[in-house]
Amino acid sequence: MPHPKFDLSRLDILPLSKRDNDITIESIAFHQPPPFNHPALDPICEAIHIARKNGAAVIMMYGAHVIRQGCANLMIKLMEKGLITHFATNGAGAIHDFELAMIGATCESVERYVSEGQFGLWKETGILNDAVAEGVKDGLGFGESVGRYIVKNNFPHVNTSVLAAGYRLGIPVTIHVGIGNDIVHAHPNCDGAAIGQATLTDFLIYAKSVENLEGGVFLNIGSAVTGPEVYLKCLSMARNVAKQEGRKIANFTTAVFDVQPLSGTDHGQAPLKSNPHYYFRPWKTILARTVADGGTSYYVQGDHRETFGNLAVKLSS
Repeated sequence: MPHPKFDLSRLDILPLSKRDNDITIESIAFHQPPPFNHPALDPICEAIHIARKNGAAVIMMYGAHVIRQGCANLMIKLMEKGLITHFATNGAGAIHDFELAMIGATCESVERYVSEGQFGLWKETGILNDAVAEGVKDGLGFGESVGRYIVKNNFPHVNTSVLAAGYRLGIPVTIHVGIGNDIVHAHPNCDGAAIGQATLTDFLIYAKSVENLEGGVFLNIGSAVTGPEVYLKCLSMARNVAKQEGRKIANFTTAVFDVQPLSGTDHGQAPLKSNPHYYFRPWKTILARTVADGGTSYYVQGDHRETFGNLAVKLSS
């Protein structure tokens, strides 16, 4: 017999107007990033410019905190300038983007609302599920589905949305989710089949971009699990096909931007299993293992507004 399941219709889903938001567009807006310098920024910029000159991919995987720190406008500018050819994030990155475009605010107190049994249970946020289900019917992936919905419904803050910009410019912004990870999965309108199909489509779009990574650049900004894990599988897929075609995907640049202080200076070697940093996937996967056959890697530690912000300014100047 099937096991008993939680009945989502029992949930009390409240309107967003009843939620206190920790972040607003105004609170995270900035014209120039705080001063920051790092010796890796210039060679990363140079690698990106060379990659674009030669038609190679420049892929940026980012965590939700990059959006929460107000970096979306910089990301959109890089997209418009053709400097980033593919953006990718997790489900939370899509949700913050969606909420900011819709109401100009996002981010709730998990501590407060999980105690009240209300965390994530906000009516308008669940519309994202409808956007995905509609897009899947047209063969779209998760990111394009949500970006299209934001544009077609003319959200009040559409110009702040990375997803909407990707849809407008025809540049992939892919979303990589695990069901149960995101607040919208607790909503009664959650269609697991549609979400699965949408994120699978995005996975394959991502793998196609990775096929063009030879001579290119892969940036991982603040994504400790989704970023390295999705990249690892897609790179293996792309190398499998390249090998059959007599090609290699080995000479490219990777860079990880994160807040973690990493021991030592030679991050091109994976840490030993006895080192707790072995379990920090960006190091062993992005900085070491996948560039071991000829690539170059960099690690930049710091706040995303400072690190990525100054990279974006240097790229655009």
